[in-house]
Amino acid sequence: MVLLLFVDLDPELAALRPLGGFFVLNTGGALPSALPTLARTYENRPTETYGNPLTFRVGKVAAVLRAPEPRVAASVFQQGLAARLWSVTLGCALAYDGVPDLDPALLRWDPDASAPDDLWLSEVRPLPADPETVAGVVLHGHLEPLAEALRAHYRVAPGLLWGNAASALVGTARQLGPAARPLTAALLAHPLLSGTGTLTGAAFRRRSCCLYYRVPGGGVCGDCCFTRPPRPSARGASG
Repeated sequence: MVLLLFVDLDPELAALRPLGGFFVLNTGGALPSALPTLARTYENRPTETYGNPLTFRVGKVAAVLRAPEPRVAASVFQQGLAARLWSVTLGCALAYDGVPDLDPALLRWDPDASAPDDLWLSEVRPLPADPETVAGVVLHGHLEPLAEALRAHYRVAPGLLWGNAASALVGTARQLGPAARPLTAALLAHPLLSGTGTLTGAAFRRRSCCLYYRVPGGGVCGDCCFTRPPRPSARGASG
């Protein structure tokens, strides 16, 4: 006999609101149909409003940070989007014991906006919150095609991008508290994230660097492989 587990999510994902704006996902209401889907973004298909939404967003991040090279801005952008996706899925997993289907074709985004006004989900379709499903939603559904799209435009090392994904995952779990640790540990064991760093309790030390130290006034992050910004001769190892 096969036992089917059904989960339920409220159409507005209201349980995410108390967690803060970074966890919130817009649903229902007047869907901004003029905005591109993330599926279109990952496919590098241009739009009338933003041209290529991916390069538009990276360009905006580069301008705000005064990034010295595009791949630094690409890294910062990718880690931010990864954190948004992890926040929604882990937040729902704890609040509902289920997660929304974040199919890139269902998610519209505004490359010119910040959380929580950057993402809209056109349909809330519930899925179970087991590690395999969550990995399928975030890692395979989004972060793999996003990495491919970024590598098509910018010289960003795959290890750096997966280190960003792991760092964003652990950062999200830290905000949610001990209840998120089992799911987080299971996700870090996924082949795409395994080897990206070491998790000890709530502390994570990654084996790569997001390059934020290259931003004017920037430094190394708390989970960086470096303890201090590297000298120019060491920069080749940072990606």
